[in-house]
Amino acid sequence: MKRLLLIAVLVVAAATAMMELKARAGGLKLPPHERRKLPNGMTLLLMERHELPLVSFRVIVSAGPVADPAGQEGLASLTAALLRKGTSTRSADQFSKQLDFVGGQFYTDVASDYASVSVQVMNKDTATGLDLLSDALLNATFPQEEVAKLVQQRADAIKSDKDQALAVLPLYFNAFLYGAHLYARPRDGDEKSLPTITRDAVVKFYRAEYTPANTILAVVGDFDRAGMGRVLSQRFGSWTGRQAAPVGLPDQADVKGKRLLLVDKPDATQTYYSIGNVGVTRTNPDRVPIRVVNTVFGGRFASMLNTELRIKSGLTYGARSYFDQRKARGPFVISSYTRTETTEKAMDLTLEVVKRLHEKGFSQDELELAKSYIKGQFPPTIETSEQLASQLAQLEFYGLDEHEIDDLYSKIDAMTLEDAQRVIRQYFPLDNLVFVVIGKASVIGPVVRKYAPQMKTLSISEAGFGNFRF
Repeated sequence: MKRLLLIAVLVVAAATAMMELKARAGGLKLPPHERRKLPNGMTLLLMERHELPLVSFRVIVSAGPVADPAGQEGLASLTAALLRKGTSTRSADQFSKQLDFVGGQFYTDVASDYASVSVQVMNKDTATGLDLLSDALLNATFPQEEVAKLVQQRADAIKSDKDQALAVLPLYFNAFLYGAHLYARPRDGDEKSLPTITRDAVVKFYRAEYTPANTILAVVGDFDRAGMGRVLSQRFGSWTGRQAAPVGLPDQADVKGKRLLLVDKPDATQTYYSIGNVGVTRTNPDRVPIRVVNTVFGGRFASMLNTELRIKSGLTYGARSYFDQRKARGPFVISSYTRTETTEKAMDLTLEVVKRLHEKGFSQDELELAKSYIKGQFPPTIETSEQLASQLAQLEFYGLDEHEIDDLYSKIDAMTLEDAQRVIRQYFPLDNLVFVVIGKASVIGPVVRKYAPQMKTLSISEAGFGNFRF
């Protein structure tokens, strides 16, 4: 019942926030918030929002997969997932029961650069939510049976995912694109690395990486900022731990020329493919015009890619492109799938659309539609207290501020077709491309060989996602 009440409140929250955003003139503005730094190095971000009785906590810890020791890929992800599986004061079952009693939400996750924890409760249960959050962060014990169970579940999940090519395509692409770079590693590990991870390894990682100086905590919702600041200082002020050594994360250079990885899945009836190169960082100064151009090219249903590959030709149910923006340069990816017998036709058409983007660009009308689309789609991503807490923590992690939100519309409006042409030439690869194709190699091997002079072949049954060094 309490969880249903929380869901109902969340629905009302979204509607209320949308009405508020629509009522604002002159675009968006991030609500005011306070930034504090505790003496131990922990960063606090506090934003009061009194429209609804909710409080959302969002933690980012610089303990993502890039910090995994070599050969123990998946360690960061396992550590984050195990935080609530037993503490010095609660068993995993007790933790879940107390969370369920107040109808709260508790999630952990990892991105390439960091680990995150999210907690949301009704304002009357703020103390309980904070107690559970701090207990997981400060007192996790990582029981042996929980570690062993999760390792086995993750290993089984990877084997299952390889039956669904779409699920593992990004993992093969990152491995082939990045080679020896840290971004080549699978976030959740693979069949080789997971069985090597012990409880001792998890504990060692937790003690080294989960430190106050590595941690950002954003709190958004119905609370008194001064009071919340005092409570958080008391709760986390005595947290100790040496600052983790920074991870060396250089930018990967663009791939020059063309190379292709064919992953053989003998029972496949469809071909899944990704095409791209190294993209941009989260702080790239052209990130707004890049976003606008990509919206036209492959970032929405009516994009150039989806129009040609799905709407007009019916070769696929979907085609898209995206820039995964990270601390170092993340990948730029064009991705789609098609029937085995139409592999060449679909991939040829994909490359034709890329070529057309470079040679003809797009019209002023298409540019204006993309601008309107982004301005319409973005507000719902910062409606709720949970979304705002996530946004605050991410901005802090990447060294950005409120201008990222406040200036978004003006930067979109200022973009011209000349800007678009420059962005296309600079950031959308045409002649330097990396291809990863998963399908029935006996049929599509001779077809895809034409796309790149350098071609490697793997079996999808091989453990891992490839170990490439270029």
